[in-house]
Amino acid sequence: MKKLILIISLFCVLLPAVSATDARVGLYLLNLGKFDIATGGFTADFYLSFKCDSNCSVDGYEFMNGRASSADKIIDTPTEKFYRIQANLNSPIDLRRFPFDTQKVEIILEDKTLTTDKLRYTVNNDESGIDPSIIFAGWNIDGWRAEVDEHVYEAYDETYSRYIYTVDISKIAFNSFIKTFLPVIFGLIIVMSSFLMDPDKITTRLAMVSSGLVASVMFHISISNQIPPVSYLTFADKFMMLTYFVLLASFVLNIILLQYVETKQMAKVEKIHARTEYAVFIVVPLLYLALFLFWL
Repeated sequence: MKKLILIISLFCVLLPAVSATDARVGLYLLNLGKFDIATGGFTADFYLSFKCDSNCSVDGYEFMNGRASSADKIIDTPTEKFYRIQANLNSPIDLRRFPFDTQKVEIILEDKTLTTDKLRYTVNNDESGIDPSIIFAGWNIDGWRAEVDEHVYEAYDETYSRYIYTVDISKIAFNSFIKTFLPVIFGLIIVMSSFLMDPDKITTRLAMVSSGLVASVMFHISISNQIPPVSYLTFADKFMMLTYFVLLASFVLNIILLQYVETKQMAKVEKIHARTEYAVFIVVPLLYLALFLFWL
């Protein structure tokens, strides 16, 4: 009798481990909708498959970063479930490299009720991927990956298996440069060209620098309106800060020249003009080159 009780007790202890189901998850992405840089929201259309060696109790899955707008079950057998799903999802955004930022578009699955002692996800790479016909407007699709981890809810003392499908996307660098920085660069070229003017045109030079500063501030505001408020400086912010520094230095230099012109200290005027006339075309590009090399 004691042996029977011991066997039953041992069976009860081992039962949760034995009864856990391994579900092989495959996700094949068919289409991605517009990525909203302000919220990280996007839409996704994909096939989702579950395969098990025994009974597949996986109908309780849910998306942890959004909701499915539609889910059509195509295959429904004891060991396989296959869906066509359209979902509204969102992913965290990182704008530190804006406008050359890279983002992660994620689809995260987790069961509503079955913990890891009852259901575990595994990656089925054979039935996962991205359709080559996908065109994600304004972004490059750099690749995809799928992984599984365990999500612990400490407040409930429960652990759930989590499937994460990630698509890496990046901005088209040439387009981002043209749209974001080219207008500022042309403004800087005009300001630097003012250094070629003779010192007797100092008021004209000051007007050119002042106009460039106002235009840069307005353009910076326009750039900032493209993204949500963030607690850190983006690369575009750093670019504009360097632009402000260059314009401020130009403004101060021209003020000094104006003071010397008004006090008839022409020797100092000619000396400063000779040293800065062409030097700005070397120093300013080097400053921006350092910015792109070390802070991008």
